Amino acid sequence: MTRTADAPPAQAPAESRAARLITDGLEPKNWIIAVTLLTGWHADRLAGIGWGLLAALFCGVVPILFIKWGERRGHWGDRHVRRRQDRLLVIPGIMASVAACVTLMATLDAPREMIALIAAMLVTLVAILAITTVWKVSVHTAVSSGALAMLALAYGPWALAAYPLVALVGWSRVELRDHTLAQVLVGTALGAATAAPVFALIR
Repeated sequence: MTRTADAPPAQAPAESRAARLITDGLEPKNWIIAVTLLTGWHADRLAGIGWGLLAALFCGVVPILFIKWGERRGHWGDRHVRRRQDRLLVIPGIMASVAACVTLMATLDAPREMIALIAAMLVTLVAILAITTVWKVSVHTAVSSGALAMLALAYGPWALAAYPLVALVGWSRVELRDHTLAQVLVGTALGAATAAPVFALIR
């Protein structure tokens, strides 16, 4: 029987240490914290960092705490939520936290650029969830690609020079057999194609 990337094998071979370090070090949470702080600084310097910290809490920290809560109770395997069917439970929970964040920011009159950032994250999550109902697209590459696309809009095209990091993330996901090449490529395209237009339109 041919194994797909929807679930890890029953007996996984020895994994690449480099791939594991990249997957864990460049996981979505870390990209989200980085892009919220950098966008906050761009939007309003030191005051913007405060907004960035608030966004990082709702969009990065709360989601990972939710994932760890479910992991401890055996609802899903690990913080990367490898099984596609488990992601159908996790992603809506993350969306609720992100939606609360954008609502709070709009209520508190946050910089428009920050509202645009969080709205773009929410729309990207909707797109990821829609695909995940039938196929396991890579969240790692979608988040990293979308983050860099939005940073390029904020800071200028030089930010795109960091795109090799997205390729590294994709390689690590394939190397660890958590995704196929097609899944990481679609995730890369989806992240940029969804987040960038929403961010540009609202900001």
